[in-house]
Amino acid sequence: MKPDQAVDKLAALAQVTRLRIFRLLVQAGPGGMNASAIAEAVDIAPSSLSFHIAHLSRAGLVAPRQEGRYIFYSADFAAMDELIAYLTDNCCQGGQCLPRTAAVATTAKRRAKAA
Repeated sequence: MKPDQAVDKLAALAQVTRLRIFRLLVQAGPGGMNASAIAEAVDIAPSSLSFHIAHLSRAGLVAPRQEGRYIFYSADFAAMDELIAYLTDNCCQGGQCLPRTAAVATTAKRRAKAA
């Protein structure tokens, strides 16, 4: 990941409503949620939801899919993993310094540790 891509993703998450939406979609899993359910859960108007979802989509953190007349949104877990890996790359000189960083260890770190 390039630094400007990380900045775009972090900027999209640097707003309370968008962060709540993203965390809700992460919790919902790969199936995601329809727009009405998201708006209800976050307690915002549909027009506000559209604005925030568009911002998350442009950053590559959320993906829409059409099912009949409904649009479902889901977190892009690959993009989330890539961002977390970018942020924790070479943490503590490649070691596992904190228990929570061990849970998000990158594939490269796991392979290096196993070798």
